[in-house]
Amino acid sequence: MTKKPERSDQDSPWKEILEAYLPQAIEFFFPETSALIDWNKPYEFLDKEFQQISRNAEQGRRYADKLVKVFAKKGGEIWLFIHLEVQGTSEDIFPQRMFTYNFRIFDRFGKPAISLAILCDTDPQWRPTVYSYNYPHTKLNFEFGIVKLLDYQNRWEELERSNNPFAIVVMAHLKTQATTKKPQERKNWKFQLIRKLYERGLQEKDIRNLYRFIDWVMLLPKPLEREFWEEFKAFEQEITMTYVTTGERIGYEKGEQNLVLKQLKKRVGEISEDIQQAITELSIDQLESLGEALLDFTAVDDLINWLQQNQQQ
Repeated sequence: MTKKPERSDQDSPWKEILEAYLPQAIEFFFPETSALIDWNKPYEFLDKEFQQISRNAEQGRRYADKLVKVFAKKGGEIWLFIHLEVQGTSEDIFPQRMFTYNFRIFDRFGKPAISLAILCDTDPQWRPTVYSYNYPHTKLNFEFGIVKLLDYQNRWEELERSNNPFAIVVMAHLKTQATTKKPQERKNWKFQLIRKLYERGLQEKDIRNLYRFIDWVMLLPKPLEREFWEEFKAFEQEITMTYVTTGERIGYEKGEQNLVLKQLKKRVGEISEDIQQAITELSIDQLESLGEALLDFTAVDDLINWLQQNQQQ
């Protein structure tokens, strides 16, 4: 039985979920900072501004960085720098990187930023919070806030009771880590967590957002994925919520599309946006056929020929 490879670029679902639920994320992980902010006023993700200071910085799949402008309850804007170490491991340079970003924000825009880090790694001892140096006439002590998702392992009942959407996010993350080599157990937890979305009486938009996150991070081997969908269809009939089928489309098909695109890039190199768009329009059966056919591809032309022959079928 061949298993699907684990996704390594988990920053995408994390970025999506942070953007969808920023106030809830700050309230859940950093309540003291959240208490300063007037969430009734609009906040703004400063993606272009952040790109200006991060072009020459280390970038990789492990990082999901967000720079956000919010407004304080007592007036005036606050800039938040949120760093998500998605697949973080212990590294000595991390505190320096947090300081570097904070300094670059201030140097480029004249705005002090509150620096926060969400650590998703599995090392219970790694808890960086300070970057400092001390010379006879020059000293620096830069502190930043962190939250360690691993700590929530001992707070499961609290997660169960919470109405904050990030409680589900943390549960999905922890169970993904705990079932790395236990696909059957992961399938069971995936079903339980998605079922919780409906049992909590969430709105359709929230169900879809959280469903996308769970489906992305809790990747299953194809046979178990099919079993999962059979159970899910039965559950759909039980609760008679027709929009669950939308979840099936954006979840299962999205997983298939991403897997095929990654395999194609390894076989034939970079793929144009037009070809990627054509692949997203394929049916599940066509995606599975492409997944088998691509093993014989040696160039992009092989892919183009396959698409021309199969898109009209």
